[in-house]
Amino acid sequence: MWSNLSAYFTDYWLIAISTPIYVVLITLEVLLSTYQHRKYYALKDSAMNMWLNIVNASIGMFVKFAVLLIMAWFARFDLASQLPNFIYWICLFFGLDFCFYLEHRAEHYCRLLWAVHVTHHSSEEFNLTTGFRSSVFRPFISFWFFIPLVILGFKPLDILLMDAICQIYGIVVHTRYIQSMPSWFESFFVSPSHHRVHHASNVIYLDKNMGMVLIIWDKLFGTFQEELETEKVVYGLTKNPEEPYHPIKIIFHEWIQLKQDFFQQGISMRERLKYLFNPPGWSHNGKTLTAKEMRKLNDLKI
Repeated sequence: MWSNLSAYFTDYWLIAISTPIYVVLITLEVLLSTYQHRKYYALKDSAMNMWLNIVNASIGMFVKFAVLLIMAWFARFDLASQLPNFIYWICLFFGLDFCFYLEHRAEHYCRLLWAVHVTHHSSEEFNLTTGFRSSVFRPFISFWFFIPLVILGFKPLDILLMDAICQIYGIVVHTRYIQSMPSWFESFFVSPSHHRVHHASNVIYLDKNMGMVLIIWDKLFGTFQEELETEKVVYGLTKNPEEPYHPIKIIFHEWIQLKQDFFQQGISMRERLKYLFNPPGWSHNGKTLTAKEMRKLNDLKI
């Protein structure tokens, strides 16, 4: 196990150099933002993004061995290893990006998983440091969505490597400086414009553009929304946290609300379970609304 991990970090040098790349890009964006008076960065918000990333990385290191052991247990077949090396990595890329899409969509449509993911959306800013605003408990969730890849024969360490590479791309699309990419690019890949939509609290933009590298999954499964000139993006949540810079409450604020909803008086066990597994915003009395319900209400008003 130790030798495998050592080989992972030795052979896959891209992961090792990603941190200085981030530092350079963030520094450039901060300097440009300051020089042009665009106010894309807020010190407290950026500091919170870094804090959440440190917590996520710490948890990830703690569970990494357990994740590898569980994934190794599921490695029962050996189909992918029969592929030529180049085809193997191409298939792994598409497979992992699709698994991430499924994970991400589940996080937006299941309240329990949303409680894990919501931290990433809780910033009212959008810049490169937002990419580091980690859903700190993601290491406990994500690997379950990768198990189909293991069953197909992809090696656990290769899966973790591909996830790390895709995460690098997923970070750099958190920018307002690139307004749009060429149309051919935006037809296949997630662009900064696509991801700005994903971080929006506007009703029309909610739960859209779930892809990490490829936007094709959103276009195939009906979760795509382009950024509209007539609808300026408002970043954050439909109800932002009361204490956005508290290092602990920013992680657990949705869990606290979920607990209150689950244990409220006068509802059935079936309704309690719906608070856990239905989309965020679902309520038994219509006091709060899901994104789908808000869009329907918005259409009626129009």
